[in-house]
This record gives sequence, structure tokens and C-alpha cells, in this order.
Amino acid sequence: MARIHGHQHALESLEKALESDRLHHAWIFSGPVGVGKRTTAEEFARVLLDPDTEPSGLGQDENALLSEAGQLLAAGTHPDLHVLRKEDAAYSDNRSLRDRKQMNIPLDLLRERMIGGRTSDGKSREAPVYRTPLMGNGKVFVIDEAELLDRTAQNVLLKTLEEPPAGTVIILVSAKPNGLIATIRSRCQHLRFGTLDTAAMNGWIKDQGPELDDQSSIEWLAGWSEGSPGQFVSAASHGLIGWAQTLTPMLTQADAGDWHPELASTMIDFVEQFAEIQMAENTKASKEAANREGVRQLLRLLGYHLRNRLARCEDGERATCCATIDLLSEIEQQSESHLNLKQLMESLSAGWAAPETVPVSL
Repeated sequence: MARIHGHQHALESLEKALESDRLHHAWIFSGPVGVGKRTTAEEFARVLLDPDTEPSGLGQDENALLSEAGQLLAAGTHPDLHVLRKEDAAYSDNRSLRDRKQMNIPLDLLRERMIGGRTSDGKSREAPVYRTPLMGNGKVFVIDEAELLDRTAQNVLLKTLEEPPAGTVIILVSAKPNGLIATIRSRCQHLRFGTLDTAAMNGWIKDQGPELDDQSSIEWLAGWSEGSPGQFVSAASHGLIGWAQTLTPMLTQADAGDWHPELASTMIDFVEQFAEIQMAENTKASKEAANREGVRQLLRLLGYHLRNRLARCEDGERATCCATIDLLSEIEQQSESHLNLKQLMESLSAGWAAPETVPVSL
């Protein structure tokens, strides 16, 4: 069974890098959310840190966990693999860092988990990035959602990228690499990831996808996730199939130009329910960030409905369908700049039934 599905070009590039005499010390793995960037980064780390794994074993499951290093990596306890996420702030001994809402990766967290130095609580932190590898095969640091590093943290990280410790590989995983400052991007080898094709996605669903009894649900999730295993899992765990079942009749009515009075309130309820689940799963999560993610999931669902509508609409309906797509795009842009959920959903609901005549007014 493959550990990595799809991404053949990325795997081949990494294999060539592993076989070369001079492996680059800093990488950016970029691409859409949920396609396997961090999974591939951790698999790359496995090959780097496990002396029993050859470069040709990258992405393959055979014998991957037989060695001591392989078992430690699988358990997430290998002492030389460091994965940094914004959620790690919850486990800090720095109270101000621990109690803050997890909206970004601040300098204090970067110092604590990677580069060392004095943090805001007055403590001088040892730098894990400069420690001697405990198992003797180098060190790997993976920063997930690296675009969330605040500007100060990025500038401080730059020094480490410019003067990297020997035997250390740093991987910045990002869905929005332009959120990284240009000087960081220029010092990293950039590897781009795309969505999985149908064959790779089906292979992932078979090997690693969540267990679902209903084949129709699997087919809907596969279509909606558009080659993103992460989106497939998120949609399944947050009940987006139920969203679709509730919203589709309302959207179909609005498609015909008949405004549905409960469409806006129903969309608001779904976003708020999504945010509540996120907050319950992580009490330090930012409510605003949870609401934004709920809106993104909702807009993605609406976009999927519109793409299906466009694929089957008659020529005379195409202009209206395209106008609705433009409306959805405008709402998406507005949601990123400011989030007034009620206004957004009311504007979207009103405009959906008459997209060519009703302006987006926020």
C-alpha cells in the first residue's frame, strides 16, 4: 500500500534530491489545502532520518515501519523530527502564549520549538535546531501553515535559513506561499503540489479514507473534495453531506429566480454550527478564525453546486449561472476582508435569485 497517493512529480523530485550529493537545506511545499503536503514532508523526513530506508522507498509502505527509526516516526516520537503547528501554543509553559487565541505562529512559539532565544516571559530558550541529532542521522523541522508565521517570526527565521545548522532540513508547508516574505522564498527550494487525479483519489479512499457505509456519500464527497483527501475527511467529519441535502432544494429554487426566505438563516446556522464544533475541539481556537473556516467550507459547497449547474444548464441559462458565480466570487473576497456573517449571507441569498440585478451590498 502506498503511503503517498499521487504527486508523482513531487516524489520524483525529492528522490533525485535525496540521491544528489548536495541536498538543499530549506524547502517550501506549497499547494491546495488537504492534498498531502505535510504528509509528504513527514515522509521525506522518514527517508532522511531512517538509515534503513533508501531514496527509492519514498512514498512506499513496504517495510517502512520495521526499523526502530521507522516505528518512532510512525508514532510521532522520533526525537529528531520536529513538526511545528500553531496549535502547539496550547502546550507551552509560557502562559501568555498558552492562553492566546491560535490565529498565527508568533515569534515566542518559534523560539520555543525551534530557533531558541529569549521569549516574552523572560526565559532564555535552548534552540532545538542547533542541537546535536539524538539518533545521529540529522534533524528535520516541518512548519505547517508556514504562512501564519508572523512577520517578526519570519524575519528571525531568515537568519537560520541563511546560516543553517549542518545536517538539518527545514520544510515550510503552505497553502499560501505568498504569505511568506520574499527573502524566505528566495532561500528555499520550492516544490509545488496539485490536487489528486481520479485514480489517485480513488486509491486514497480505498486505502486510507474514512469508513462510510453509503456509497452515494462516498461519491458525493469524492466529487466535492476535488482531489483533496483533507477536504474529504473534513467534509465527512463536519457533516457537509447534510448541509448539501438541506441546501440543494433551496438553491435549486433560487436558481430558478425564486428567492427562498430561509436560505440565509440556514447558511448562517451551518457556519455557526461548524464554528462551535471547531471551538469545542480546540478551546484555544479563535472564534473569528473558526467562523471564517466555516464560511470557506460553505462557499466551497455553493461553488460545487454552481459548477454542477453550469455543466448541465442550457445556453439561455448560462449568463445567469455565470452571474451567480461572479456573485459568489465577490462574496468570497468580501469574507476575507471583513466578516459580518449576517450581511454576507443575506446579500448572497438575495443575489442568488437575481444575480444580474441585485448588487452585492456589504
